Amino acid sequence: MRAVDGCSLEVREGTITGLIGPNGAGKTTLFNLLTGFHRPDSGRITFRGDEITGLPPYRIFRRGICRTFQIPREFKDLTVLENLLVVPPDQTGERLWTPWLAPQTIRREETRLRAQAERVLEQVGLTRVAADPAWTLSGGQKKLLELARALMADPKLLMLDEPGAGVNPTQMKDVTRYIQWLASERGVTILLIEHDMDLVMNVCNPVIVLSEGRPLAAGPPGSIRRDPRVLAAYLGTRQR
Repeated sequence: MRAVDGCSLEVREGTITGLIGPNGAGKTTLFNLLTGFHRPDSGRITFRGDEITGLPPYRIFRRGICRTFQIPREFKDLTVLENLLVVPPDQTGERLWTPWLAPQTIRREETRLRAQAERVLEQVGLTRVAADPAWTLSGGQKKLLELARALMADPKLLMLDEPGAGVNPTQMKDVTRYIQWLASERGVTILLIEHDMDLVMNVCNPVIVLSEGRPLAAGPPGSIRRDPRVLAAYLGTRQR
């Protein structure tokens, strides 16, 4: 059995595209293929006209593709602010001799990145816990931290794996609002996996339904909700 089998889909720039389907449909495996965690046996993956098939995750990250995970992977012993500061690539201070040769350059860069991180934390509502160790955050706060870390990389495509999982209703509103803000104000293209149909139907357009490793249907949320194939394969016979 193949987790992803003959899967062909397109994510249009500037959209919030939902990827839904029953458990075992291949959604997270598809994410792993797109971000270089798995290498496809065949086929091609292109991003903005360039082929990225089989590239390692760090090279895909440098192309502007960022992702979050079902289970947040924060640096537990670092503070919330420090979790953001380690994200930007190619920091001057990472080079072996630069701390001795260009200390002022490093200080200016650190000041700029700290200001950027503080702005991001304010946008996601985590300013008051900026100095707290990341392990002390609630599940919902860790989801927001994942989003904040991704934004520090200035992504062109942001891939969210169940951003609403384990999030209480109040924080779900924050997560939803932040996703919409990223798309509308920052111009970030978003592809998200989600089981919460309210979030998908209110935020995503288009919605792609994955079943048995390949797309079953794709289109506006209204048509997906009414599609009999989708109702049979995923939503059941009763609409929400």
